[in-house]
This record gives sequence, structure tokens and C-alpha cells, in this order.
Amino acid sequence: MPETTLPQTALVSDPHAQLAAQLKAQRQRRERLRNAAAYAVLILIALIMLYPFYWTLVTSLEPTGNIYEAKILPTALSLRNYLEVFSGTTVPFWRLILNSVIICVLGVTFTTTLATLAAYPLARMRFPGRDLIFYSILILMVLPNEAGLIVNYITTIKLGLLAQTSPLADAARQYLAVVLPGAASIVGLFLLRQAYLGIPQELIEAARIDGARELTIWRRIMLPLATPTIAAFAILEFVAYWNSFLWARVMLPDKNMLPLSAGLLELSGTFSTNSRAVMAGAVITIIPILIVFLMGQKYFMKGLEGAVKG
Repeated sequence: MPETTLPQTALVSDPHAQLAAQLKAQRQRRERLRNAAAYAVLILIALIMLYPFYWTLVTSLEPTGNIYEAKILPTALSLRNYLEVFSGTTVPFWRLILNSVIICVLGVTFTTTLATLAAYPLARMRFPGRDLIFYSILILMVLPNEAGLIVNYITTIKLGLLAQTSPLADAARQYLAVVLPGAASIVGLFLLRQAYLGIPQELIEAARIDGARELTIWRRIMLPLATPTIAAFAILEFVAYWNSFLWARVMLPDKNMLPLSAGLLELSGTFSTNSRAVMAGAVITIIPILIVFLMGQKYFMKGLEGAVKG
């Protein structure tokens, strides 16, 4: 028996179909308007946030002119300010970069190691008061970093990290004086604990049945599966240590030991009438952060997403 089909004119004249098509078109228009408004707001916020960096770059490339005038394009281009940064500072600029690299390597290593170790028992080991300890540590996040400035300074002095014995030992102790007060990160503890909680408990129980100890489970199971979160936290810590300013200025008695961000103040003193050199130094300071973030962007986004889901 041949199939019967409705004429096309019947579909077109159907009031229900026309109403459904109109509603669908209205929803699409509203969706496009919402997307356009959202993108407009995001673009505006991005321009507001990016313009200071763009203004810094433009100012660092100009040889002369008013640095406090808002501008879109530079009046002239010159690399003189960058040359003065490398050749005209009281502290060698390459020494400031070396100090920042050493501080970042030590800081990221210590902080990630402590966070990955401390988060494991708070996430996967059962003992009385586990949650109380975690939430007590978490409450400390409400305190500003400056609240522990005096305590950290006294502790650093008591540990003898500023003692003067030999140049090499003094340099090592001063690097540790910058790194150790921030080695215990509450943010890292929270991120890693959340990442560990997202790992199936069955894997850990199977490893324990096979006779694996807790450190073996941590090294062979937890660390590989939490690698994206560890990478994301390492990037955050790199940015924090690279931008070390207040603590380094307070703690380090030797200007030759200052990291790059704190050493920019020396540029300001050296080029008191040429603030463009300070702008050039700020641009150079930003470049490594951008490179590290671009290289680890995939791990950064994946790690934070995994930590939030966990």
C-alpha cells in the first residue's frame, strides 16, 4: 500500500508549525543578542585590563615625551631605554635576572613538594581530626600576607639566614630567606587535596592490597594522576616568586641579591629623570611570565578544572 504524505502547503499553513518556527526564530535572536552583549562586556573588560600593559610597552619604546599622557600609538620608536636598563643600573641587570631564576627554582620546588606531600594525608588517610586540621589551615587564608611579616622576619633572624660568614654561604642563606616563608602554601594544599579527592578510591585500595606503602601510593598513583593540577599550581607559584617584591626588599640587606621585581626600584633611583627605563624593566619582567603561561596553558586550565571538579 503506498504511503500517504501531507502536501507541503498543509505544513506551511499549519498554525502550530508557524508558531513553533516563530518561537524558534525569537529564541535564536535572543541568544544572538545575549552572546553579542556578553562578548561586548568581555572585550571591554579585556581592553581595560590590557591597556596598562600596552601603555607600559609604548612608553618604554618612546625616546622622549610626556609619559603621563594617554596614547594609542608611540610618537617614535627607540630601544635606548632597554639599553640603559642593561648598562646603566647600580646593580647589574643580569644579576637581578639570575637572582629571580634561582629564587623561582627553589621556591617552586619547595612549595610544590610540600603541597603534594601535605595534601595526601588530608585527602586519603583517615585519622581523628583530619577535617578539623584542614579547615583550620583553610581559615588562615583570610589573613593578609602582611600579617605574618614581623613573625617571618623574626623567625628568619632566629634561623640565622642573614648571618655573614662567607660570600657563597651568605648568598645561599639569603635565597632561602626569601623562599622559606612562602614554602607552605594554603592555596596549593587546597588545590592538591581537591585533585587527590577526584582520584578513584579503588585504585588506592588495590595498591594497598598489593602491599604498597603510603609513599609508594603517593608517588606511583597520586602524583601521575594529579600532574595537571601540580603543573597549574607550579605556574601560579612561579608567577608569585618571580614578582617577589615586599618581602625581598624588607629581608635582603645586599642589593646584589634582589630579585628582578624588587630590583626595579633601583632602576627608579638610577634613572630618576628617565622613568622610561623603569617601564622597559617592567616589560622585561613580564616577558618570562607570559612565556611560562603560554607554554603551560593547557596544563594550567586542565589542572584548575580538575581541582574544581574534585
